[in-house]
Amino acid sequence: MKFGLNKLSLCFFPLSVLLIAFTFACKNHQPETADSNTIWWKGNLHTHSLWSDGDHFPEVITRWYKENGYHFLSVSDHNILQQGEMWIQPEYNRHAQSGGGIAVFEQYMEEFGKPWVESRLINDTLEVRLKPLNEYRHLFEEPEKFMLINSEEITDMHVVHVNAHNVLHFIPPQGGETVRETIQNNVNAVHHHHHETGQEMFPHLNHPNFHFAVTAEDLAHIEGLHFFEVYNGHRGVYNYGDENHVDLDRFWDITLTLRLAHLDLGMMFGLAVDDSHHYENSMDHTALPGRGWVMVRADFLTPEYIIRALKAGDFYSTTGVKLRDFSIIDNEYIVEIEDEPGVEYTIQFIGTPKNHDISSRPVLDQFGNELRATRTYSEEIGMFFKEISGTRATYQLTGDELYVRAKIISTKAHPNPFAEGDTEVAWTQPFVVE
Repeated sequence: MKFGLNKLSLCFFPLSVLLIAFTFACKNHQPETADSNTIWWKGNLHTHSLWSDGDHFPEVITRWYKENGYHFLSVSDHNILQQGEMWIQPEYNRHAQSGGGIAVFEQYMEEFGKPWVESRLINDTLEVRLKPLNEYRHLFEEPEKFMLINSEEITDMHVVHVNAHNVLHFIPPQGGETVRETIQNNVNAVHHHHHETGQEMFPHLNHPNFHFAVTAEDLAHIEGLHFFEVYNGHRGVYNYGDENHVDLDRFWDITLTLRLAHLDLGMMFGLAVDDSHHYENSMDHTALPGRGWVMVRADFLTPEYIIRALKAGDFYSTTGVKLRDFSIIDNEYIVEIEDEPGVEYTIQFIGTPKNHDISSRPVLDQFGNELRATRTYSEEIGMFFKEISGTRATYQLTGDELYVRAKIISTKAHPNPFAEGDTEVAWTQPFVVE
């Protein structure tokens, strides 16, 4: 088989992950060459609307994503599915003072008009009906062009947020005594829903650095969870950490090392998402659309094909960098970039050696008290194996690596940045090496 992962090291994987690993190694979603006809599908897996704390109507939001080149969109409001009867008062909703009130209703009316827009006056107060997903999706969905995925952000205690994708019914927050227990309970609920219905679905952990609620050690211990957000476009989630908390790239490497080498819990993939809340006519630019997304390699644009490709790790996450291909052929990890004129690229191959120092120490505050934060580990965890400038890079696997992943950093300024000075980047998913 030309796709040479040097055999996935299945001994790292419990039965719950074995099928994912087997699919990734043997079914081979990856094209053998850059000239393959396999299609990249662009999607956002974290989006909010007026059904929860977004500041616009779902039809306007969906139109924006479709018109901006996305192929799929997960509508993931907090602790609710877009189902049933829901009326709002635009003048008095939580976003009215930041431009999300009457102005968005007027835009909604201008774009969709009567009789689609349903409104009424109750005691001289304007109320507008929010359309459920099953009513408005037909306006946008087209075979092999665009689809919507019914999702929910399960929002729970301890600032634990878990997105559940392609669900059929509402999943209530499960609670828990600790962060780990709360995450685990909600992940278990999504898997229970999958087994109960037979519907293809998956959970992912949202923004672990939001309020610095989740540590890498927490994430490493969760069974049946294989996705987290390595990049979230909401400016309040601390992607880059602070003086006491690691950035999400290092968070990822610590999690991977613990899971693969020490806990036998399998892969953790990294997603880039918008977590969009603010849209046109909003004066709040905290969580705008178009900051981060995934590019999924699948034969067809259906929820089943997209989710299976995600579970196989056949995708990359990006804030703008486009890849032509990434693969492992004859024990060589290859990354090829679809370059833009005038833009320079640095490709980093990152991973942890099999023989690594796993010792760690707690993070202490100025008074010497231990903080609830990801512990400090040696530089062997998530080290740079190789760094190359250019639009194509290769890394020869030696067999001494636990896993290898790639990060691509461009010199192109992000047009809609998470933080001032951001350039466009991309992340490929880890390959486990036997």
